[in-house]
Amino acid sequence: MTYLAALATGLLLVLAFPHFNLTWLAPFALTPLLVAVAREPRPARRFLLGHITGVVFWFGVCSWIEGVLAFYGGLNKPLAWLSFTLFCVLKALHTGVFAWLAGILMRRWWAAPAVAALWVAIESTHGSLGFAWLALGNAGIDMGLPMRLAPITSVYGLSFVFVLMAACMALAFLRRPRFHLSWLLPLPLLIFLPNLPEARRGGDSAVLVQPNLSEDAQWTEDSVDRMQRSLVVLSMRAVMTGGDEHPSLIVWPEVPAPLYYDDPRFRTYIEQLASVTRTYLLAGVVAHTPQGAPLNSAILISPDGKLVSRYDKVNLVPFGEFVPWPFGWVKRITTEAGDFARGTRVVVSPVDGHKIGTFICYESVFPNFVRSFVADGAEVLFNISNDGYFGKSAAREQHLEIVRMRAAENRRWILRSTNDGITASIDPAGRLRGTVPLYTQAASRTGFTYIQDRTFYTRYGDWFPILCGVVALALVIPVRRLSHLFPRNDTK
Repeated sequence: MTYLAALATGLLLVLAFPHFNLTWLAPFALTPLLVAVAREPRPARRFLLGHITGVVFWFGVCSWIEGVLAFYGGLNKPLAWLSFTLFCVLKALHTGVFAWLAGILMRRWWAAPAVAALWVAIESTHGSLGFAWLALGNAGIDMGLPMRLAPITSVYGLSFVFVLMAACMALAFLRRPRFHLSWLLPLPLLIFLPNLPEARRGGDSAVLVQPNLSEDAQWTEDSVDRMQRSLVVLSMRAVMTGGDEHPSLIVWPEVPAPLYYDDPRFRTYIEQLASVTRTYLLAGVVAHTPQGAPLNSAILISPDGKLVSRYDKVNLVPFGEFVPWPFGWVKRITTEAGDFARGTRVVVSPVDGHKIGTFICYESVFPNFVRSFVADGAEVLFNISNDGYFGKSAAREQHLEIVRMRAAENRRWILRSTNDGITASIDPAGRLRGTVPLYTQAASRTGFTYIQDRTFYTRYGDWFPILCGVVALALVIPVRRLSHLFPRNDTK
């Protein structure tokens, strides 16, 4: 039964996210696993239970990775599945460690907040340990009351609440004393936190371009030229025919096509586009280091055709822009010669007396990194991305859910331009204010507002997961010592 509990938690976690979107399961998903580890006295067995949960979760929410490795990574089906399975096994080490330590904490009267703090501390390490994707708190993006925590604690505050609730339900199932469940009593106090910002129309506007370029096109000199001219025409038409209000920016996404900033013809096109439309142009391009290594970059061109700034992507995507150890046999998805070089700094750019920040694709999964743009003065955020590699999987909706949480954490509009979807406008509460249909070539006018106020999270960063880590460590160490001195046989 304990193995079934581990499997059940993995499945419940998968169901809480897109495509299924059974978000009401998020506060209870970990309950079966916590019941199982509370009853299991053997550390190795607890780790195994957590590892099973993790494998099921990563296999369920990231199944699109196998298709990417097979179609774009040059692997045959068996090797793609083997690589993906190895990925899931490695990522599941996090939940294995959580279950091992949670089984110790579940014996105490303060189990619920301790287990929630432990989860947050471990969850926040995913990005620095290879790959991050969906934090548990992302499932709460449309839950009005828990979302009041986002601008204070970031997504990790929602994760804490969900695990706290799951732990209390597990304790109730184990028939623990009622005061062990008293940690739920403060949750109604969330109503006294500031409400989500009202849904309002933006005071400025931008043009979001979705070119719908083929992911596997074989580009020639002529086809590249036609593609670039098509982007220019699509953009100009949207600016000239979209209404009386002149847009502040035109935004081009990251695309699976050779848009090289050091190509003189391409530079002429984008400089003339900005000059003719008298509009700032933000575009995803490939730049190069002085040594010739490729950079995934976002450039901003002024209305007089001059380069304002260039941001080089800092957080590269595994398998897309570099191949991580131990997956040396996997071919990178991109066609550039050699791994991409990492950028070294956050760039905030001036636009008509305001400041904007742009993060690229996978960088959206790092709350503290996106926060750094706003902390440096960005009044609106742009996310340019190429989600075409996801195919028709749930990954597109998952990625959009992640980006929405970044908007709510920092109380900023985020305008998202993608190659073939999901291009979207997101307001400071994380609400979707408009999307462009998938797999269509389009240029959409969307509103936004420059905002200067900073949230508590924007000012102080990842204080909450750090606090959770300190608390979890402070509780686990003495409890382990006490467990050795006073062993318990708590198997109810």
